[in-house]
Amino acid sequence: MQYEGVLTKMETEYGNPIQYYLVFESSFLNVNQLLDKNIAINFVGFQCLNCGKKKKIFRQGFCYDCFYSSAAVGDWIMKPELSTAHLGIEDRDLAYEEKVQLQPHIVYLALSSEIKVGVTRKTQVPTRWIDQGANEAIAIVEVPNRYLAGITEVALKNHYADKTNWRKMLTNDIEAVDLVAERLKLEDLIPAEVQEYFYSNKNDLYQMDYPVLQYPSKVKSLSLDKTPNFEGKLTGIKGQYLLFEDGTVFNVRGSEGYVVSIEV
Repeated sequence: MQYEGVLTKMETEYGNPIQYYLVFESSFLNVNQLLDKNIAINFVGFQCLNCGKKKKIFRQGFCYDCFYSSAAVGDWIMKPELSTAHLGIEDRDLAYEEKVQLQPHIVYLALSSEIKVGVTRKTQVPTRWIDQGANEAIAIVEVPNRYLAGITEVALKNHYADKTNWRKMLTNDIEAVDLVAERLKLEDLIPAEVQEYFYSNKNDLYQMDYPVLQYPSKVKSLSLDKTPNFEGKLTGIKGQYLLFEDGTVFNVRGSEGYVVSIEV
């Protein structure tokens, strides 16, 4: 069978194991069902996720013009401490920024390689942790806006990584850490204005079970720009990556906006 459409990040369903879906305009594919089967991924073209035009993708599924104009990719997305909607100050589109920034946010610890600290909207739990390939994750605070989450993350970056080592994550080279105990160590590290939101006694550790038949010992990243046609046996899915028998890994989210055909 052949499926064709614009790549967006895989939709997920929390379970044992996690279920993954590739969703196209007129069809969808349960990727778990492709495990241990050969699949072909062929590059067809580009389509900006924002304007829909067939323009080369610049970053995050957006063409160059949209990346520098759309409110959905403002600097506060990657740096929550730059959020200003709580002050009524617009970055690119105040209505959009109020909708996204002025809602409950979680600051968390996740274990996807070593311990990392991160921020996500409460509505994205546990999706955010699945997307980054965390084996375990736990909330530190729940705050009413993105700015408070951002300044908490900044304070904790001095003690924890804020990025996932994707190679370690995909080879399952994960430290053994008690995240519940780790959370109790950091209460005094968070800003004074966030102290009242600290989670101290909640038993809310999430554990993720990924559909992986075999982890690779080494990984090599598939770029559709360099290799527009690829075929291999699927041996796992973790984070937003497809893992293949020969050690090739394909970052679906990193290829958003690429139009592909998939043959199974």
